[in-house]
This record gives sequence, C-alpha cells and structure tokens, in this order.
Amino acid sequence: MVRVIVITSGKGGVGKTTVTANLGMTLARLGAKVALVDADFGLRNLDLLLGLENRVVYTAVEVLAGECRLDQALVRDKRQPNLVLLPATQNRKAEMITPNHMKWMVGELSHQFDFVLIDSPAGIEMGFKNAIAAAQEALVVTTPEISAVRDADRVVGLLEANNIRPAHLIVNRLRPAMVEANDMMSVADVGEILALPLIGIVPEEERVITSTNRGEPLVLDTTKTLAAEAINNIARRIQGEKVDFLNLDVPKEGLFTRFRRLISLK
Repeated sequence: MVRVIVITSGKGGVGKTTVTANLGMTLARLGAKVALVDADFGLRNLDLLLGLENRVVYTAVEVLAGECRLDQALVRDKRQPNLVLLPATQNRKAEMITPNHMKWMVGELSHQFDFVLIDSPAGIEMGFKNAIAAAQEALVVTTPEISAVRDADRVVGLLEANNIRPAHLIVNRLRPAMVEANDMMSVADVGEILALPLIGIVPEEERVITSTNRGEPLVLDTTKTLAAEAINNIARRIQGEKVDFLNLDVPKEGLFTRFRRLISLK
C-alpha cells in the first residue's frame, strides 16, 4: 500500500525541502517507487534542489486545468528512475488549488508509487491545508531554535486535529558543540516540547549548502557525510528497519531540560 507522508514544520528555512529531496532520493535508491509533490504553490523550489528545473514543462496547475495529463507533468529523475517530481507553479494560478485538488492528484499517484512525499510550504494557512489534505503520516522538521520549535508545536496540534498519524520528529541542522556550550537546544529539549517520537537527527554541514546550490541531492555525493548518513538512516527507519542514531556526541540533556529538572526538584 502507498504511504502518503507530508513533510512540514510551520516555520520557513528549517530545511523541509532539503529533507524532502534527499529523503525521496534515498527511498528510491533503496528500491521504492517515489513521487515527490511540491505543494509550495506560488514559489516552487523542490525542482531546484533536485536539479530538475530545466526539465519542468507542465505543473500541477496545468493538470488541474485540463491542459495536460498527470503523467505528462511528472518529471522523472534520470539519475534515479524510481523517483518522479510533480512540480508546483510559480504564478498566481496557485490560488486555484484546493484540498480536494490535492486529494485527487495524490489519489492518482497512489496507484503507481510506494511513497508520495508532499513538501509543505511554510506557515499554517491555505498552502499548509492543501499539503496535509491527502496525507496519512507526517514528518515534522525543526531546527533546535525556540522560534522554530514553537511553530512546529503549533503544526503538531493541527496534524492531530486532522487525524494525521503517526507523526515523527526530525531535528535538523544540529550543532553538537553549541549544544555542549548551552548555546543551542538539545534534541532532548526539542523532544520534550513537541512530544513526538524521534526518527532522525541531521547535523549541520556546509556540504548541504553546496549540494543545494548545485541541484545535486547530498545523498548522491560520493564523499560520505554525516548528514547524508543521517538521511539514509531516516529512510531505513521509515521502511521499518531498526537503525541506531548517529553518535554525534550530543549531551543527553540540554539547558532547557536541565533547567526544568532543577525546578521540579525544588
């Protein structure tokens, strides 16, 4: 059976699209048939991160307007035949998209693929409602910053209200040295606030930026990085494998967790 997973967060800039591109590529390399749906209508960045921007002819809007078939809008990745992208549009026609449209498109894709990953836009307005409309599961991506975690907490509540379960947590762009110095929230801090099962910790690495700018998913880089290994482990966990988390020398307790524990002892 197909699994429809929305990758969301609430806050922009936490790495949702990067996670979507790399996770989709990894699942495809592991043998699954994967469709990536860019639900960020009006902006559209997923094609850039995959290096497919020059091959986009039709988008989801043309499909819904009856100007092309769904299969004509799908962009197949030449590096990984198991992976396709349904691009979003960049023009004002994005306003025509409704949750029912998303349900129909995802429903059509469900007949052909093992995974449909939906890249949700930032915020909790109409774009978010469209993205979650057809989702069965969710991956909540956040960085260890209080503003990002607060926005993610709001999204978790909305996912629960829409009966999207299970939802799992990905802590992105973690800097262990900053956690050690009490300058960044720890994974334990984030987990305590969001109360979601952890499925992945992705460390901050410069190579993520260079791979994004080149349109080359990090997981395809022949130079192995901890971030790529972390994404690979997330994909394996999604498929049901039991995989240990990377040893990033992250303190088990962060500043916020220690503070709450001390307060409770008084």
